[in-house]
Amino acid sequence: MTKTYGERATSLPNKTAQELFTLMERKKSNLAVALDVTTKQEFLDIADKVGPYICCLKTHIDILEDFDQDLIDKLKKLQKKHDFIIFEDRKFADIGNTVKHQYSKGIYKIAEWADIVDAHAIPGDGIITGLKEIGLPLNRGLLLLAEMSSKGNLATGAYTEATIEMAKRHKDFVIGFISGKKFNSCEELIIMTPGISLDISNDDLGQQYKTPRNVIENGSDIIIVGRGIYGKGKDAVVEAQRYRNAGWEAYLKKFE
Repeated sequence: MTKTYGERATSLPNKTAQELFTLMERKKSNLAVALDVTTKQEFLDIADKVGPYICCLKTHIDILEDFDQDLIDKLKKLQKKHDFIIFEDRKFADIGNTVKHQYSKGIYKIAEWADIVDAHAIPGDGIITGLKEIGLPLNRGLLLLAEMSSKGNLATGAYTEATIEMAKRHKDFVIGFISGKKFNSCEELIIMTPGISLDISNDDLGQQYKTPRNVIENGSDIIIVGRGIYGKGKDAVVEAQRYRNAGWEAYLKKFE
């Protein structure tokens, strides 16, 4: 039996996961926008435009050329204004002691403002343990990269299976996966899927795209869209509405 986002919220132990599913149902949105721009003003402008239509804003904070604390303060205000979760796509990939410091210290202090972060499983359970030490007391959540959307990536087969097993051992902190499909052995966890487009199938840098309907039918919960919403010549408000509607319609079809 297919469960609604709201029903699934009650089955997860992690507070951020519960809040995300509840928010998705409240806003009728399973759209995450990947905000990969390099200037503070553009970042804030786009976040304000797409905020009403998204459940999650995915950031790459270290690519901003003029990052400062004021940006974080304004981002938090936009989060409160528009009601979305912040996901810093840091892709941690080091030993536990190192990622603890990368997560909590330095100039970005990610744990202070990002509800969700993600990590590669390559270092083993220690990477989760290290991040959990910082994030769990703050009610944060972690996604593991089980699959990637770029051509020729190595996140397949045994790697993916090992990642799933790691998630099972840390369900208090691991809330789901970056993946193109749901895994039967962890079907209650959240699946976020990048590489979504309504217009193109690939680009010159090896990115392979799927439609919202493709991935939602395959078990994904949240579609991640970037340049398709705010790229050159795009109206971010119009495109955000378009993708939000496409993702939500695909979700509703699961109950027909």
